Amino acid sequence: MTAFRPGPRNLLTDVPGLLVGNSEDLAVKTGVTVVTAAKPFVAGVAVMGGAPGTRETDLLAPDKLVPAVDALVLSGGSAFGLAAADGVMEALRAAGRGHPAGGTHVPIAPTAILFDLANGGAKNWTANPYPTLGRAAFAAASDAFKLGTAGAGAGATTAGLRGGLGSASLALPSGVTVGAIVAVNALGSAVVPGTRHFWAAPWEMEREFGGLGSAPAAPGPAETFRVKFDLPRAGEATTIAVVATDAALDKAGATRMAWAAHDGLARALSPAHTPFDGDLVFAASTGLNAAPAGPAEMLALGHAAAFCLARAVARAVYEATPLPGDPFPCWASL
Repeated sequence: MTAFRPGPRNLLTDVPGLLVGNSEDLAVKTGVTVVTAAKPFVAGVAVMGGAPGTRETDLLAPDKLVPAVDALVLSGGSAFGLAAADGVMEALRAAGRGHPAGGTHVPIAPTAILFDLANGGAKNWTANPYPTLGRAAFAAASDAFKLGTAGAGAGATTAGLRGGLGSASLALPSGVTVGAIVAVNALGSAVVPGTRHFWAAPWEMEREFGGLGSAPAAPGPAETFRVKFDLPRAGEATTIAVVATDAALDKAGATRMAWAAHDGLARALSPAHTPFDGDLVFAASTGLNAAPAGPAEMLALGHAAAFCLARAVARAVYEATPLPGDPFPCWASL
C-alpha cells in the first residue's frame, strides 16, 4: 500500500468538485451534514442496517429515471431529521438548481437519518429544527469542514463512547481520488472493549486517529459483543455515510461502490449492520477524472472506499468533544 496516500486535506472534499457543509444545534445535540457540488453528480446507495430512515433513495437504483442528484443529506433527529431535506431543497431551488418543471426547479436531495433523540439534548422543540439546519448546512458548504462533534455527528453516540462525524481520503496510483464522510452513531463499538485501540487500527494512515495500533491481544467473540443499550430498540442507532470518487461512474457503478464500502463499517465497528442500526452508504461520482471504470478499476474503487470509510469511522470517534449532559465520555477522556 505504499503507493497509496491520503489526499491533501484527508477529507471527502479531496474528491474534486465536492463540497461539504455542517450545521449543528448543540442545545438539542443534533445536526445536519450536506454533500453537494456545483453541478449534479451521479449517486448510488446501499442499505445494510435493519432500521433505516431515508428519503428519495429509491430513485438512486440503476433502473430508475433520475440520472444525477444535487445533494446528499445526512441528518440526526430520527424521522424528524428527514425534514432537513426541505431546507436543502429550498436553498438549492433559490440557487436555480434542480430539474426544471412546472415553472420552477425541483432539486434532488436523497437523505438518510440517524437516531440521536436519547442523548440528553433538549428535544422539546415547538417547531421542527431540521429544515433550518438543512438550509444552514447547505449554505456552509465548503472544501473545509469540522470533524467530531459536528454536523450529523453532533449528537451521535456509540457503545460507551461519544460518536461523531469523520472523514478520510485516499489518492490512488491511477490518479483517481476516493473519499468518505460518516456520521457514527453505532449500536456497537469503534474500539476494542476495555482499551483505547480502534478496530480500524490496521487501516490507519499517518497517525490520523492517534497511532496506537491494534490491541495487543485479540479478543474472543464474547468480548467483542458490546452495545450501547441493554435492551436495544429498532431505530435507536445507525451509521450513515457518503463515499465518493472523481472517477467516471454510472449509477450501477456508484451502487457497486456503495456496497463495497460497507466492508469499512464492518472493519471499524463491532457489531455492525445490526437489526437496530439503519446502516447506509451513499456513493457519489463527480466524473471529473476520465479514468475508465472497468472491472479492475471497480475493484480498486471498492477497496479504496472501504479503506477510507473504516478510517473515517475511527476519526469520528477520535475527534469527538464533550457536551454537557452527554451519556458517554469522549475517546480523548479515556
